[in-house]
Amino acid sequence: MNSASRVLAVAIVSLFLAACGDKKPEAPAAPTAAPAAPAATAPAEPAAPAPAPDAAAAPAAAVPVADAALGKSVYGKTCALCHAAGIAGAPKPGNKDEWGPRIAQGKETLYKHAMEGFTGSKGAMPARGGNAKLTDEEVKAAVDFMADQSV
Repeated sequence: MNSASRVLAVAIVSLFLAACGDKKPEAPAAPTAAPAAPAATAPAEPAAPAPAPDAAAAPAAAVPVADAALGKSVYGKTCALCHAAGIAGAPKPGNKDEWGPRIAQGKETLYKHAMEGFTGSKGAMPARGGNAKLTDEEVKAAVDFMADQSV
């Protein structure tokens, strides 16, 4: 009975989230093109010694500014519906006790669960938060946004 209730709750939440889809996340895809250009520049042979400093500078500048803004936007439009209130076992951003064990599994595991969906002992995560229109980049940015508040 408990499992059936969880499945029903996840299904209802998924339908609700799918209905809340917004086309605005397509606009942030443009900043993705900007980081792609430096990535194409990095493999150049003359710049081979330079990518190490650029690689350190790029995550420091591009990730916190562009991806943090994207993550915050996606969180506010999709993820907050469950994560702000802890619905269906969703860990609340900033709660180290809830996020700690999840973060310890590694970001790739968090990304996979967020993109593909996951059912665990504490609840369920619908794939892409129930919004199938979210890109991998948007999902990862939202995961980073929530996890970074919880370390």
